[in-house]
Amino acid sequence: MVLVALLLPSQAAAAVTQLMPGVSYQRVLRWTPAGPVVMYVVTAPKPQGLYKLTPLLSNGTIIGRQTVSSIERDASPQMTTVGVNGDFFHWTGGWPSGLLMQSGVVEHQSALGRAAVGIDSSAMLHTEKVPWFGRWHGPDNVWYPLAQLNEPPRANAAALFTPVWGGDTPAAKNGVTLVLEPFPPATPRQDLAGTIVSVTSGASTDVPAEGAVIVARGTAARAFAALPVGTQLTVRIPLPGDWASVTDAVSAGPTLVRDGKPIFNAGEALTPVQLRGRDPRTAIGQRADGTIVMVAVDGRRPGWSIGITNWDLAQTLVRYRCMSGFALDSGGSTTVAFDGKVLNRPSDAAGERPVGEALVIAYTGVYAPPVAPTLSPNADGVADLEPLTYKLVRPSTVSAKLVGPDGSTRELDSAAKAPGRYKLSWDGAGAPEGRYHWNVTATDDQGQVSTADRAFTLDNTLGFLRVGAQARTIAFTLTRDATIRVTIETRSGGILRTVAKGRRAAGTATVHWNGRDGRRKKVRRGTYVVRVAATSELGLSQLSVRTATR
Repeated sequence: MVLVALLLPSQAAAAVTQLMPGVSYQRVLRWTPAGPVVMYVVTAPKPQGLYKLTPLLSNGTIIGRQTVSSIERDASPQMTTVGVNGDFFHWTGGWPSGLLMQSGVVEHQSALGRAAVGIDSSAMLHTEKVPWFGRWHGPDNVWYPLAQLNEPPRANAAALFTPVWGGDTPAAKNGVTLVLEPFPPATPRQDLAGTIVSVTSGASTDVPAEGAVIVARGTAARAFAALPVGTQLTVRIPLPGDWASVTDAVSAGPTLVRDGKPIFNAGEALTPVQLRGRDPRTAIGQRADGTIVMVAVDGRRPGWSIGITNWDLAQTLVRYRCMSGFALDSGGSTTVAFDGKVLNRPSDAAGERPVGEALVIAYTGVYAPPVAPTLSPNADGVADLEPLTYKLVRPSTVSAKLVGPDGSTRELDSAAKAPGRYKLSWDGAGAPEGRYHWNVTATDDQGQVSTADRAFTLDNTLGFLRVGAQARTIAFTLTRDATIRVTIETRSGGILRTVAKGRRAAGTATVHWNGRDGRRKKVRRGTYVVRVAATSELGLSQLSVRTATR
């Protein structure tokens, strides 16, 4: 599919996996002179309709940190997501380092000398340096600078705090704190008017749910000192004209691709560590047709993955046909997760790092998790029942059915449903063997139609696996002639020995193992996996069981 042109002799790729309708994932191993590089590539449709590219805040607030996977789990009732880590962030406070926008509302100021990546109302990416000219005025109509948004003010500066801040504002010694209520959402290029309801000498306070707080320090506090309660203030957050249609944005950097060309040095104000060297790294790009490409690369793990440079990351995005591309936070923050499950190997010793935000593809259609690949209703106690589930995040009218190998359908669920997870199952009783599709179509309360489809095989070829003490004897049955392979594996999937293979006739088959690996050495005491695979005209079916040796 997407990687055909990239499968060079120095590169190996796992099969493409469908995460959710229209969204695929693939792990790619690339061999380099410096060592192995493992990357994870997500491709998603142009983010419109049922799909949206959006940042999600840790705990839903500016302050604090949370892992990407737990951010996704929290959002799961409202959307199914696949995403990566977002902007650099303050280590203790959690607030982002640069521009943050959600659904047309600005929630953090941009960073001087650094770019941001934004998505506009036509679902196309913008990657530019975005200057910050936040300002306010009172009754005298004299404009004063508003240096920061949802971040503690620097010396001699004023900061605006909105409800998304998520806690009490910081105290400002030799400063002033003004509470504005009401105050509108911080949309750009508009006059945002609020009335002062409280003035204190820099005291910490909570942010009203329908208001805002201004905290000023040092010389910036002087302009506020004489303003009495009841005074109306006007705030304005200008953004560049070519960002007028941008609705969601995050920062980090550097810019990696512009007009389909990789950028070696975008000239952005980043640290040497952020710019240079092999590290775990994360990036997002977009093709000319609007397809989104997310890439995360493991690093700092010799023998597994050594990481990637920004230049190589830029070239990688171009190989994936991206016309624009942007780097996100790197190092131990690099994470890619789907619906709350981590897909890569983050480099921190403690595992997945809590971050300030995630950047996700959010899908609001019906989602059906993967099904068991084989249903074999032969009463051997294994795979006798096929669990079938689906998830809705909006009220929907649902048709959930099985489509058989002959095209016939079995309706299993058909009704108006509230948001939630629904679980069914099928025993396959009396059904012909072959390929089946678990197909769920939902029409939500906005008239949007979505379909999830998962395939499995009803296949009774292989069954009744029995393993004797220490796996010395392995027996199983075949209902038809098949090509079999019997292996002894480690718990992590490494094959120690193939003890039988080839064509076998229908009936009971028995093979023996002498407890030795492929080099004829006796295996150590421990737990191993016996796996039997049988390939027939219906496809591949497998059974496995753990066994202990001593």
